[in-house]
Amino acid sequence: MAPALAERAGVVHEVAPGRVDEIAGALLGTVDPGELIVALGGGRVIDTAKALAAARAPAERPLVAAVPTTLSAAEMTAVHRRAAGADSSLPRVRPARVVNDPALSASQPAAELAASAANALAHAAEGPATRRTNPVAALTGREAARLVGAAYAGGDEPDRDMLALAALLSGYTIDSAGYGLHHVLAQTLARLAGVGHGQANTVMLPHTLGALERRGAPGAGDLVALATALARRAQASRLSELGVDEAALDTCADAAAQRSELDAIPPRPDRGELRALYAAAF
Repeated sequence: MAPALAERAGVVHEVAPGRVDEIAGALLGTVDPGELIVALGGGRVIDTAKALAAARAPAERPLVAAVPTTLSAAEMTAVHRRAAGADSSLPRVRPARVVNDPALSASQPAAELAASAANALAHAAEGPATRRTNPVAALTGREAARLVGAAYAGGDEPDRDMLALAALLSGYTIDSAGYGLHHVLAQTLARLAGVGHGQANTVMLPHTLGALERRGAPGAGDLVALATALARRAQASRLSELGVDEAALDTCADAAAQRSELDAIPPRPDRGELRALYAAAF
């Protein structure tokens, strides 16, 4: 997808499937980052690069550059897991250089692109509901949501340039304002129930938007029809259809209820509300 980038790299590392903390921890002893780590890929690849840089003291860490191939918006945030074994007191890393080319960032096949677009829509909807929200983040999120809807308004083939811009703006929103209820539920599914990150966001979003609107996210409820349409395009309308066992819902609800990020969107949801949202998506 970017052969010239690979040709000019000192070393090329393939990022394995799995959890970012474990992947980055395994790479700590093998990657000599030098002055620059370039991440070419989706959120998992970019987050791994951020975690590797964040494992070093600020004076010693390399710059991170990101060339996204999905709409994850990881290139716009300092949100990432720590590399296993790294010092958790060190500050996190946001990519210093971003090359967002729609030919790459919106290049996924139709179903995967719809799931990635739902992730961007979730960023746009959740940011304005947090304690850290601000007028710029709210306006940026609103425009990102509008762009996602407009991108799919023309028929089966979306406007991929429009989706790339929507993802970039949604990343600004979530980096500025933070996240809470929706992303906690989706991330927990991805870690404990074996659901891909994009599908986890997609399947939960039609159900979490109402909870976000009740917590102050303006217009979140108006996005339910769009979120439902994206879930249908992504073939991720029900957790049961994604192979999730109903017993896993209790495990996920227990784990999600412990996440500190839930404090970001008051009132903090309790375990019962989280379990009910999982059940609605099942």
